[in-house]
Amino acid sequence: MKNILLIIPYGGVGGMERLAFSFYNFYKKEGHFVKAVKFIKLQNDIINFDEDELYFSDRDFSEMSKAERLKFYVSVPYKLRKVIKKHKITHSIAFGAMPNVYSSLTFTKDYKVASIHALKSVELSNNSLLSKMTRFGYKYTYKNLDKVVCISNAIKEDLIEKCDFKFANKLTVIYNPHDVDEIQKRSLEDITEKNEVALLASNSVLFIGRLSTQKSPWHLIKAFSLVIKNMPDARLIFIGDGDAGVLKHLENLIDDLGINEYISFLGRKKNPYKYLANAKMLALASHYEGTPNVIVEAMCLATPVVSSCCTYGIVELMSLHAQKIEDKMVEVEAGIITPNLYKDKLGIPLTDEFIDEEYVLAEAIELVLKSSKYKQNLEANKNELLVKFNLERVANEYLS
Repeated sequence: MKNILLIIPYGGVGGMERLAFSFYNFYKKEGHFVKAVKFIKLQNDIINFDEDELYFSDRDFSEMSKAERLKFYVSVPYKLRKVIKKHKITHSIAFGAMPNVYSSLTFTKDYKVASIHALKSVELSNNSLLSKMTRFGYKYTYKNLDKVVCISNAIKEDLIEKCDFKFANKLTVIYNPHDVDEIQKRSLEDITEKNEVALLASNSVLFIGRLSTQKSPWHLIKAFSLVIKNMPDARLIFIGDGDAGVLKHLENLIDDLGINEYISFLGRKKNPYKYLANAKMLALASHYEGTPNVIVEAMCLATPVVSSCCTYGIVELMSLHAQKIEDKMVEVEAGIITPNLYKDKLGIPLTDEFIDEEYVLAEAIELVLKSSKYKQNLEANKNELLVKFNLERVANEYLS
């Protein structure tokens, strides 16, 4: 039996949090002692670990003064070290940039696994405190980790070639696991809100995730404004919370485009799978990703996907074959991949002028809404696409 600690920043419904929760459930079933620590615990957390949950603060960073945040940042390695010692942790798994760095600074004897879930060369193009911490870890402290998991080959190559990552021998590629049976089981739960049932019964385009600069949802909204010119019965549905600045920008954009009646924000949902199973398609327009869990979840439920090629990790998920994505869309087994939307600058855009790639994204969305062949193709190839995401194999691979 192993004593395992899972380390996450928040308890939201993002991909990393859902992954940690899948690991938690699997390791518990296997008879291991498992604890999970959140840096920040909020009242509206979706992911909860009940009696096995620990946390360092019940106040979000936005509620702290600069001095309080600095004090918190400095205290985390000591708090993590105390948790590891108290519970005699043998294996710790960190999810994301901040947990990775702090895990590398505890100087404890547990088997330390870090995980990298996004294309870091894009994320590190800004000069935030987190980016500075991440760069520092890549150069100095990641040497204290036993394994650094990249969730796609594209991420591993990016770290070595573009991020000055100094410890390439620590890197290994392990795709995110998924409990297909559990996802399919939870997708059968009824949607009780009549307005939500009606929305999904339309030509529904679904987005699931945090409304952040990483996900750049303004591209999706602009592309969708082109779709409804030809398909006025289409509806765009957002599930997830978001950054205040991004939400304000989206509200203004939707007002300016005059498409309020076509777009719905449903907020956080404890069970997003029932929405995913009933939508016509999933759409993503991110500036950077790793291998988005929601794409695999869509494949589990035979819901076709349209995604921009923000990383070749998208291709690794959605296709059984190598694909070259340049200025045209490419049809693959799970749906359609469109050209990259990122234009060398992160953050809320200064202009709402349309770009060529948004027109291609709109065309792809319209194709999937109009034809059942994409769903049929996904259903035919689903099992082969999902082989590399087996939960038991992946969860054990993390610990070895």
